[in-house]
Amino acid sequence: MSKGSVGVLTRDEEVKKMIIRIVKMTFRPEETGTFEQVFNESKHLIRGFEGCQYLELLKEKANGNIYFTYSRWDKEESLENYRNSGLFATTWARTKVLFAAKPEAWTVDVAEQLK
Repeated sequence: MSKGSVGVLTRDEEVKKMIIRIVKMTFRPEETGTFEQVFNESKHLIRGFEGCQYLELLKEKANGNIYFTYSRWDKEESLENYRNSGLFATTWARTKVLFAAKPEAWTVDVAEQLK
């Protein structure tokens, strides 16, 4: 916490407290449209989930069947609550059947942020 501000985090302290979740997903090429539909149907619900601060879908340029989700969460507990929710279970069930390869996921802390 900042000097002189009891119980109040600065923006930099808030950012360092957040966690980031990155998930790499490789789909069968013929299933990318289905995945995009699933994502579009659930993206506002995921972004609106308690603790989700940001959600982004990225698509690899050279291989159009590789996607990444990048999300920021206020704390690890919020991410775990989402991962244990019915929303996640339903969305993941619809997504995992479309994979061409095992997904990869990383949960990372913000070590430093440049503005």
